[in-house]
Amino acid sequence: MKSFKTIALLISMGGCAAVPDSEARTAFAIVLHEPERPFPLANGFDYPVGPPNGSGYYNAQPFGRNTHLGDDWNGKGGGNTDFDDPVFCIGTGVVTYVGYEGPGWGNVVRVEHRFYRDSVLKTVESLYAHLNQMKVAVGDTLHRGRELGTIGTADGAYWAHLHFEIRKKVGLSIGGGYGSNVDGQYLDPTAFIALNRPAGH
Repeated sequence: MKSFKTIALLISMGGCAAVPDSEARTAFAIVLHEPERPFPLANGFDYPVGPPNGSGYYNAQPFGRNTHLGDDWNGKGGGNTDFDDPVFCIGTGVVTYVGYEGPGWGNVVRVEHRFYRDSVLKTVESLYAHLNQMKVAVGDTLHRGRELGTIGTADGAYWAHLHFEIRKKVGLSIGGGYGSNVDGQYLDPTAFIALNRPAGH
């Protein structure tokens, strides 16, 4: 159940396709919140699979390797042994986008998170791609550890795995998953989570 009312506006925009022949378009959902209802704050972050510490999974292609702009989480069994395994929200936040992004991306969920670090309010967006199932809707408030979908193959484009990104700005173009990070808008997901664990972890 949503903890506050939301208005979802879908804006269709031409996005960069994951493969050259893709005609997929990127849709963004902007969630407007009633001013009297505060945005839910995250109190720490866990890993998106095998929470809280990624147990049973490994980072097969870390951030920055081969200009990769995220992490690729695979089950330790290899191949498609992790197909349809649960994917979890890394921290409390609000779902800003749920949709299909075409070949190379498949099903994608995006979540906005706000949190305090050193008494400064921060905002990031987590992105979960190649999902088989999506179990949330735009505007949903999710808490850390809530299942939001399951691991997929992007319609058979890859062996099953989760492509996972953390972005400093909400609503950036879907991009291609690879490329330059000269403006620093993409954060190293594993380093970010390690720096912002819940109390006691």
